[in-house]
Amino acid sequence: MKKEDLRIIFMGTPEFAVDTLKALVDNKYHVVAVITQPDKPIGRHGSLLQPSAVKQYALAQGLPVLQPEKMKDPDFVENLRSYKANLQVVVAFRMLPEVVWDMPKYGTFNVHAALLPQYRGAAPINWAIINGEKQTGVTTFFLDHDIDTGKIIMQKTFAIGPDDNVEVVYDGLMHLGAEICLETLDKIIASDGNPEAIPQSQLVTNGQTLHNAPKIFKETCKINWEQSMLQIHNFVRGLCPYPGTWTTLIEADGKETVMKIYQAATTEKQCEEKPGSIITEKHHLYVSTYNGHLLEILELQLAGKKRMKASDFLNGIKNLEEMILK
Repeated sequence: MKKEDLRIIFMGTPEFAVDTLKALVDNKYHVVAVITQPDKPIGRHGSLLQPSAVKQYALAQGLPVLQPEKMKDPDFVENLRSYKANLQVVVAFRMLPEVVWDMPKYGTFNVHAALLPQYRGAAPINWAIINGEKQTGVTTFFLDHDIDTGKIIMQKTFAIGPDDNVEVVYDGLMHLGAEICLETLDKIIASDGNPEAIPQSQLVTNGQTLHNAPKIFKETCKINWEQSMLQIHNFVRGLCPYPGTWTTLIEADGKETVMKIYQAATTEKQCEEKPGSIITEKHHLYVSTYNGHLLEILELQLAGKKRMKASDFLNGIKNLEEMILK
């Protein structure tokens, strides 16, 4: 098979997927159409529609764009079939029905931001950091009936630094995802559309715990100050910059204010105060965690206010040590 023999449908929505689509275009692959989510209503009344990052790039390249509400819609399926694609590439998109993923001759492969079978699900980058992983990566695999369970074609690893947040890892995996997609296409071409692919069960060792990566909700993001300092630090990193962890600042009179915490740092400091207690020292803000270990808060945001450095927050508030975080 030659490169020119491939007719590719690309599916993706967020910025994370754009790097891979751009790599396909820049390397002269024949992308016959792009599938992305419908435009998202924005503004106070939802009267404006925001196209996805993938749609914006695709239109700038003159690529046909399809935006189905339902992937099983017969008209969409027939329209998709009309492009006569023999391969589909998926990056950060929704779950596909069999009638779609099984349509191309050479199948449909996904670029997933984790080292499968670890971190199957919608938020693999967040959960890898929250769980304190020192390494993650990207995986290409063929889609099958279940979510993120298909046979693995390739994997590439990526190191997570002790202070790296989602933004850092996201950017690294975004670029690595584009690389692995091109290398996966090389394998498909070299094998005449039948590359070696390994069942995920072969990568699971006896006694190994598999972590999932479910979708993140607001409730997911609340800090539990009863956890260890390191657990909370990882939690903050794993949800920064978006959607951000949160806690409740309770004043001495009982008034409650939601506070988001975007950046924190581990310390060697300890105290005898209960978890959630606030300790200040010069221009530094600390919170007591499990066993009295102090986590330093570096960036935060009070409800209705701008994101700020902890030192600026300290300059504008009084009697802070009479308050508690819960």
